[in-house]
Amino acid sequence: MGSICPFDVQFGNEIIALLKTPASRLAQEYFDNLIEKRKCRGIRVKVDGELGKGVSANDAFDEGELVFKDQMLLGSQHSINKMDCFVCSFCFRFIGSIEFQIGRRIYLQGYGVSANCHSDSSDAEGDCTLMDKSALGECSTSGSMGKTPLPKEIIESLMDGHLVLPYSEMFSLPSVFPCAGGCEEAFYCSKSCAESDWEMCHSLLCLGEKSKASSPRALYEFMEHANDTNDIFILAAKAISYTILRYKNLKEAYLKGGDEACNGSTIDMSLLLEAWKPMSMGHKKRYLLGF
Repeated sequence: MGSICPFDVQFGNEIIALLKTPASRLAQEYFDNLIEKRKCRGIRVKVDGELGKGVSANDAFDEGELVFKDQMLLGSQHSINKMDCFVCSFCFRFIGSIEFQIGRRIYLQGYGVSANCHSDSSDAEGDCTLMDKSALGECSTSGSMGKTPLPKEIIESLMDGHLVLPYSEMFSLPSVFPCAGGCEEAFYCSKSCAESDWEMCHSLLCLGEKSKASSPRALYEFMEHANDTNDIFILAAKAISYTILRYKNLKEAYLKGGDEACNGSTIDMSLLLEAWKPMSMGHKKRYLLGF
């Protein structure tokens, strides 16, 4: 039986190398360097060839003391959850305002889109942030029958910020920053998050005018398929995009170093493995936690 994908044959050795379990020595060096770079005090990662990775403390901590804090490598919000929570596409903080969060959720529930009853309409799901308020009508506070409908003027006032709820100033949220590529799928809590996401992976997955995707149409069809079937595909796409962009940066730096052994038509496997390293180090067997 032939291979389903011709790339399996053409790049079989490269794929095997990428998916190979990292040697314990290399994994230990990676985590030692990572902890030193992050300036983490009092913790260590021990790599065991049989049991996998374990995190342990090698110092005493006071009660309530922050031990470790770091930005996640990659993350993705479930498509259905996007209907209920408007968050930063990079760090996943709630953004906008309490009023906007509530008004938006009531609107989407009235539109037939919620975590419990979501619409299959791509229009309802794809543009769940910038909404046409002329279509509000009277939205119910719940998808169930028999509930008191909420006038569209109230929902508009919540989302526009004209209606302020009591004590909401005690729970202020970051302002909304748009995607650098102009898409209406990604929003952020800061310019820093927007730039970081763009540089890490979103520039290849953006559906906006400034997207760097080689085939926007193919990307659109992929996103549509992922949302209709299993949105874990989007997280996988982020991992691949992250590796591609990291490889390009490493290769550019390599060429600037004056070594012409690596040219545009040659895949430098060492650079590709280095770009993939954060993903490969995620391999685990059992997870140990010790103190």
